[in-house]
Amino acid sequence: MLIRLLHLGIQTSWFSFFIWLMAAIPASAEQVRIAIAQNIDRVNLSSSTPAIISDGNGQKIGELQPMQGLLASANDDRVAIDNTPKAKTLWVKPQQNGYVWIGDRWYRGTVQAIATKQRLVVVNHVNLEQYLYSVLGSEMSPTFPIEALKAQAVAARTYALYRSQSTSKKLFDLDNTQTSQVYRGVSGESDTTQAAVNATLGQIMTYQGKPILAVFHSASGGHTENVEDIWSGRKPYLRGVPDYDLGSPGYEWSQTFTTAQLSQSLKVSQIKNLVPDRVTPFGSVVSLKIIGDTTKILPGSEVRTALKLRSLRFTIAPTPTGFLLTGRGYGHALGMSQWGAYNLAEQGMTYSQILAHYYRDVELSHNSGVLGKR
Repeated sequence: MLIRLLHLGIQTSWFSFFIWLMAAIPASAEQVRIAIAQNIDRVNLSSSTPAIISDGNGQKIGELQPMQGLLASANDDRVAIDNTPKAKTLWVKPQQNGYVWIGDRWYRGTVQAIATKQRLVVVNHVNLEQYLYSVLGSEMSPTFPIEALKAQAVAARTYALYRSQSTSKKLFDLDNTQTSQVYRGVSGESDTTQAAVNATLGQIMTYQGKPILAVFHSASGGHTENVEDIWSGRKPYLRGVPDYDLGSPGYEWSQTFTTAQLSQSLKVSQIKNLVPDRVTPFGSVVSLKIIGDTTKILPGSEVRTALKLRSLRFTIAPTPTGFLLTGRGYGHALGMSQWGAYNLAEQGMTYSQILAHYYRDVELSHNSGVLGKR
């Protein structure tokens, strides 16, 4: 089914945006595979330029004209176009450096729709550096100082390579959410994010010659954590260090809960008390004891998810109707603090100095094709 993209809310003024984007194509050819949608039954796909539709073997199925689209759907174990099954895998490959429309936004690269168990997985295959243009603007404000953006570029590039090394037999390397790194396609790009990526082209952090797990977060609330205290497994480069995030939007927070709200969220009736069971040296609650009609100990991560807390770093005080949680930080408090990077950059530190503070004993290296051919 061919659909005019005007009906999907796409305006022709996008063409001027495409001209601006074309000026920022990096030299690196390394590709990453980003899951844009999983477990869906259909998706709208299109291209800003003429595009080739092909199957998983590269066999041409058809063509798309600029700014027209197709509705791809799952039909048993095949991808269907206009309810006609075509292939297990369907590709849309723009010509002339065009852009692909996936669902509700534009992306660089190509798109692959894969049928699996009567559902679709939709994957954007994109140049690593171009992917980072968007990740920077999706994970950090493009108005941050350029040295903070450059630090974020190196961290995000390193994280993507670290995660992608073990995914060669999977359908994708990363997804587009906070589970991996937030990625919003070309709408996440700006002049400053492109400049930061281009200025650090190919630079990654390594420990003993290998890319590190370069996790990052918004704000720690004064001090980052040792990784083994929050997750499992010690890593020499993810050590707790003083943060410089004082005054940031995520530095302090508080939330009040009634006992009824807590009982519903934590699945314990008649809650009488909340007691930190295990706390890190820097104040993060690793596990919480909930005392009610039964006593339950929950991992801090489950408590944070259930109560939608900004962080695990909190204290507890009773109120007449429940409990007040007063906390600091936003995120897991591991690796680089983005607001800490902001403040350090404002004080004149370079991106390499910022990275050296948050990731201990690492080397700044050049990515020499870690992923190889995908």
